[in-house]
Amino acid sequence: MNKFLNEKLHSLETTIHECELETDYSIQRIETIIHLIVNCLSEVKEYVLKRGFKNTDEEIRFFKYQKPAIVAKLVYYNAIYKIETKKPNNSKAIKKYLNEELRKLKKYFDNNLEFYKYYRTNNSFIDDKLFIRGKYDIKLSLDTVYFETDHRFSTSHDYKAAKIIANDLIRVYLEDQLHNTHQNKTSEKPVLNWTGSKTALTELIYALYAHGIFDNGNADIKVIAKTFESTFNIDLGDFYHTFLELKARKINRTKFLDNLRDALIRKMDEYDDK
Repeated sequence: MNKFLNEKLHSLETTIHECELETDYSIQRIETIIHLIVNCLSEVKEYVLKRGFKNTDEEIRFFKYQKPAIVAKLVYYNAIYKIETKKPNNSKAIKKYLNEELRKLKKYFDNNLEFYKYYRTNNSFIDDKLFIRGKYDIKLSLDTVYFETDHRFSTSHDYKAAKIIANDLIRVYLEDQLHNTHQNKTSEKPVLNWTGSKTALTELIYALYAHGIFDNGNADIKVIAKTFESTFNIDLGDFYHTFLELKARKINRTKFLDNLRDALIRKMDEYDDK
């Protein structure tokens, strides 16, 4: 069993690493990784239910260390997925949001302090109650999720063990995000102000949105508009109404984009003449 599980875990970690090298923490990449972990866990479950365990020591080792190593990855990436999809836009709100997520981790730690101590110090005197199937003690701080799981492939505390591993990774991720937010806020950046018309910028934003330039075409038009407003220090107001006015033009609905194209060509011609 150890050989099979080690090969599965190694293969999963290698594939995850390759995915992360391509695009760091993009939403689509996290979805792919979660799918990989779920498939791996399904294969491990099928193997375990078919083969069984030689003895209680093997069963305890699986539910105390081997299964949590895989489930922790699922908990971690699912948490990151939720964090990234709910993250606000401006730096002040992001900082508050990330600190709130850290507070939730601290609360879970405080609520499960005794088990943290037991697991982190590698104690084993009640392993037969925590990591053997079919045995549970309601007094040992059970998570509700235990009663909803397949008891052929779960013990009372294997998920909690996975949460401990995952929460450490999530905390590191959140602290890293907070550090980056602070760095971005304190670093000096050149300020550019949009001095063209709001109508022109709206035309440009909708053109980029229509072409699917941002986030592989998945970015919301409101997010794009807010980003431009923040970056170029301008308030577009009701930009959707402005777009409808552009759409209603009888002649030259893409006047600004056409002018951009002409200006670029002229600039290119100037360089050709030098």
